[in-house]
Amino acid sequence: MRVGFVRSHWRFPADLGRVGAVACAAAAAVALALALPAEAQEAAQGATPDRTQSAPAAEADEALRTGGITQDELKQMLVGKQLYLRGGYQDNSLSFDEHGRLIGHSPPGSYTLSAIQINKVSLSKHKVELEGIRYGLHFVGQLAYEDPAKSLDRVRITPKKKVVKITIDREIVVKPKEGKHEALTAVGTQAAEAELAAPQMAVTTTYSAAHATKVLKDALDQIFAQELDERMMAGMPDFWRLYYQAVAEKTDYRPRDPAVLRQNTVDGKARLLTKFEPDSNEFAQANGVAGMALFHTVVGVDGKAQEIAVGRPIGFGLDENAVAAIRKASFQPAIKDGKPVPVLLDLVVQFRIFSKRTAVVSAAEPGDKPAEAGLPGPYSVPRP
Repeated sequence: MRVGFVRSHWRFPADLGRVGAVACAAAAAVALALALPAEAQEAAQGATPDRTQSAPAAEADEALRTGGITQDELKQMLVGKQLYLRGGYQDNSLSFDEHGRLIGHSPPGSYTLSAIQINKVSLSKHKVELEGIRYGLHFVGQLAYEDPAKSLDRVRITPKKKVVKITIDREIVVKPKEGKHEALTAVGTQAAEAELAAPQMAVTTTYSAAHATKVLKDALDQIFAQELDERMMAGMPDFWRLYYQAVAEKTDYRPRDPAVLRQNTVDGKARLLTKFEPDSNEFAQANGVAGMALFHTVVGVDGKAQEIAVGRPIGFGLDENAVAAIRKASFQPAIKDGKPVPVLLDLVVQFRIFSKRTAVVSAAEPGDKPAEAGLPGPYSVPRP
């Protein structure tokens, strides 16, 4: 299935700490009431609640009165959305504290292996438990000035019958002690947290359900991105940022240093001296992702790669492997007027599916050599 980037319309709220807890609770109650059945709205307006109501109805009623969040509201926010893990964490079991900070360690990876869709949400007093599927992003042959959303495949990389499990701690809501009603203000809530949080506790506490909801939504914003926003871009390597800068400007990459020359303006062209072997990875091999990618490389007077930008990406974490190999390679520098000069060299890097019938060494060729058709070619092996 080929789809593009999908923009969702929900956004995490602005800082609720700037208003009083009463206003927060009222705003949350009004917003949530629009999504609740009439019976729950009547209960929130003072009608006598039905003591035999179901657990979800009781939860919704409590949320209306306290400014808390319900499991249904979380489902509306998360389930079925095309998200990114901001940290690029590659483990399939992840735990975060109530502020969205990773507990433990997980190796980070390319953002092209960090797309995720949440399919299940479970909310309790102490935790949020999510289950989802991870996807790899495969670019299908577009240049920077072309629209990447129109040539992008999202390919499931989580094995069948497996899921990604994400657990997020919640700030705990406690009842204020007698005489502590002033803690229901924003300042008082912070004081209450300091008073109630024992040293051995892993999470903070609050008197305000609205405050706990804000903390949870902030944590979700720390963990997930709805799209490639500025924060996602800031965390990307420079070669991706240069690519997306060209995408935004709908132009091809230009070196930052205006002194960098083009290959057709020098007396002796730069060329690759060493072979390099960009690694594939298990995700690309398992899903038959192969083909070629284009990289713009500034070759310095010392024969080393300096600035590198993705020109035609392939995705699936392979671009990162190619850039790492280019940085290790040696080049013959360009010559002009008898002196070495910095020059822009385009490199086409090929990735193959490893088998007994294919070579395991990927080749790099100058970008001025005509590329074969289908650059890069998706899914070059038969898919079951």
